[in-house]
Amino acid sequence: MKRLIVFGDAGIRRDAIIRWDGEERTVFQVSRMGDWYGPDEPHLWCIIGDEDERETYQKRNYVPHFLDVDTVDAEDLDVIKAHDEYAV
Repeated sequence: MKRLIVFGDAGIRRDAIIRWDGEERTVFQVSRMGDWYGPDEPHLWCIIGDEDERETYQKRNYVPHFLDVDTVDAEDLDVIKAHDEYAV
């Protein structure tokens, strides 16, 4: 698992599938920053990982502050599936 900070709005939500570091990753969480103050464009702070890491994420069996952090511009992010249209 790692934290991915997306500069701009890539149009992704929870359970999106993206290609990062040459592999398909699932977006477990998205926090949108900067709508009311801060940078000119929003930032999406995401926790991404392989599908086999979903249980680790759900049970919170990790320390968020110790996750590796990568950054990417929204237009450079390869989105395979933006979100699960049936998720609540």
